[in-house]
Amino acid sequence: MPKSAKRRASQPTGAVTLVVVESPAKARSIQKMLGPGYEVRASLGHVVDLPERSLGVDVERDFAPTYEVKKDKKPVVEELKRAAEGKRLLIATDPDREGEAIGWHVARLLGRDPKEPLRVEFHEITPRVVRQAVEAPRPIDQNLVDAQQARRIVDRLVGYTLSPLLSRKVRSGLSAGRVQSV
Repeated sequence: MPKSAKRRASQPTGAVTLVVVESPAKARSIQKMLGPGYEVRASLGHVVDLPERSLGVDVERDFAPTYEVKKDKKPVVEELKRAAEGKRLLIATDPDREGEAIGWHVARLLGRDPKEPLRVEFHEITPRVVRQAVEAPRPIDQNLVDAQQARRIVDRLVGYTLSPLLSRKVRSGLSAGRVQSV
């Protein structure tokens, strides 16, 4: 089958699929590989985080995190929302726990169910591998999301409680985190 026929076979006629990746350079490369019927946009990494000026972790309720859209990412999120309207969504963030968590946040912000098959993963950016990935989406791996959230929560709990103490008692401006605290 000719390459153009293969491309058309993987994308229903007239349908457009939004593919979200992390970096703009990756978005440009993947857009060229997928061609018509696909629109590739970049999230520019994490779009949400714990609040800047509060703990953001409810220690009384199973350490539940409170997320908010990062100030500098509000325009990115709004653009992704506009781009996703009426389109199939595929999330192709990096194949690690950070990428999985970014994908989970993006899916939720765009009103999509992370349990639906919308996550695509590839370990090389070649036309064959990228096309195979978009034809075999899977649900977001909640275990990887939970692992990233646990790491971020521990960072916040340790850093938010120890940093002020270190800054007062040891040296001004000194901060603590999960790694530095040992």
